[in-house]
Amino acid sequence: MWVKYYSQLIEKVRINNSIRANELRVMGADGANLGVISLSEALKHAEESGLDLIEISPKANPPVAKIADYGKFQYELKKKNKEIKAKTKVTETKVVQIKIGTGEGDLTLKAKRVSGWLKEGHRVKVDLFLFGRYKYMEFNFLKERLEKFLTLVTEEYRTADPIKKSPKGLSTTIEKSKKV
Repeated sequence: MWVKYYSQLIEKVRINNSIRANELRVMGADGANLGVISLSEALKHAEESGLDLIEISPKANPPVAKIADYGKFQYELKKKNKEIKAKTKVTETKVVQIKIGTGEGDLTLKAKRVSGWLKEGHRVKVDLFLFGRYKYMEFNFLKERLEKFLTLVTEEYRTADPIKKSPKGLSTTIEKSKKV
């Protein structure tokens, strides 16, 4: 996915004669601000230094361009995107489903799995699945059953969504608690 974004970003960068603006705010190769100059003058400066004129910020008024080596610019952009990708953490919402008649052994196994998911940093949606006549049981009794399961979870968590009725029965969402 990020490769697609990266390729789109590279395609949007205009260099040298493909720049459309008449006037540009130009940054020199050494980082000095050359000020607002015409496109032809900026191209002349770039050619004198043997580098490319790269449009950095096309939406600014006037657009900002930099005199630099285009290959090096691409490399640095790719490197930045790689660092950003490495820092992003993908979290999923895992789902665990329990029923009224689920035995204690199965509940502890499911609680252990939920604890593992929380340790990995995922959110967990816990569903108390109700079918048939169980749907019409007292809400407080069903809520206690779900809370009983949550007490079996060994990892510290916080409730992201409170216990509420859902089309399948009762559900709540928990996530790893942030330690202060």
